[in-house]
Amino acid sequence: QVQLVESGGGLVQAGGSLRLSCAASGRTFSSYVMGWFRQAPGKEREFVAAIVRSGGNSFYADSVKGRFTISRDNAKNTVYLQMNSLNPEDTAVYYCAAGYSTSGRDWSREAYIAYWGRGTQVTVSS
Repeated sequence: QVQLVESGGGLVQAGGSLRLSCAASGRTFSSYVMGWFRQAPGKEREFVAAIVRSGGNSFYADSVKGRFTISRDNAKNTVYLQMNSLNPEDTAVYYCAAGYSTSGRDWSREAYIAYWGRGTQVTVSS
């Protein structure tokens, strides 16, 4: 069993930055591909980014490429999402997830996700 706890959300002005963290319990963190999703009000949850077990490769949704960076520290059982150049369309609850697939297509379809966090709110004001 793995528990995921997100932190770092908050209110930021457009053009600003935030860094989200997701701390995982257990000793198997490095066994999972880790990722982030988000859900805006009235919209379906969508894939944001994911990073492979070693941290050597990552993939992103087109909407965040060039602005967001995912990283992980396996020694600290933590995955991060650095978000720059935020705009109001990035307002959402951001969820951390642990999964098995290294396919961006699988992550986009929320396939092979083993665990979810409870989410952290990010609000970007215009």
